Amino acid sequence: MDIDIGHARRLLAALARGGWLARVRQGWYIGVPLEASEPRAWREDPWVVAAALFSPGYIGGWSAAEHWGLTDQIFRVIYVVSGRKVRPRRQTVQGTGFIIRTAPQTSLFGTRREWRHQVAVGVSDPHRTVIDVLDVPASGGGALHASEVVEAYFESEHFDPGMLLDYGDRLGRGTVFKRLGYLSERHGFANPEFTDACRARITTGLSRLDPARPATGPVVSRWNLRVNVAQLASRDPATE
Repeated sequence: MDIDIGHARRLLAALARGGWLARVRQGWYIGVPLEASEPRAWREDPWVVAAALFSPGYIGGWSAAEHWGLTDQIFRVIYVVSGRKVRPRRQTVQGTGFIIRTAPQTSLFGTRREWRHQVAVGVSDPHRTVIDVLDVPASGGGALHASEVVEAYFESEHFDPGMLLDYGDRLGRGTVFKRLGYLSERHGFANPEFTDACRARITTGLSRLDPARPATGPVVSRWNLRVNVAQLASRDPATE
């Protein structure tokens, strides 16, 4: 049955007023469960909202780190990686803030399905979460907090150096291995085989530990890395 667009909009608005639908944003509605105690005030799980609005993609960065127990810090904004261009990058939906980073669809690997209210939502697995915060430290709340996430991963049951190397290879960015190698040594995981594997994958040229910060601080020549975060500045003898 064909329905006039104007009539459809009025019908959706009436259903929302009646508590049968919840308006996510203009033109987007989600059904309200029958068991909702206050239908008009009901809000969908933010992860489900993200899956509906920003797919294909996954929950990543600090939100995934929280999910896997890799941080005790509480973030009020949901971090999403999307395989399509989403504007604006910062949005508020049903009172929840979202930050959306665009990535090529070919890079949307290393995820798991988590069921939220009978909806499957993609979230980066622990290994991909670490690779992501090394690739884009801002996704982990900055390099300092990203370093804490990496340290928690090293000490967790999730730790798998082979998976880190595999995911880093698939992503294909040498800067990830600079940060991974440096932090693995700094946090005491000085396995020679793993360290050598990271060093074999680093690129030439000097990179910053935190690309969002100024290019100041010591250089660790062993990793072609400028440690521009004062709390992490190395005392490594290879520092220039």
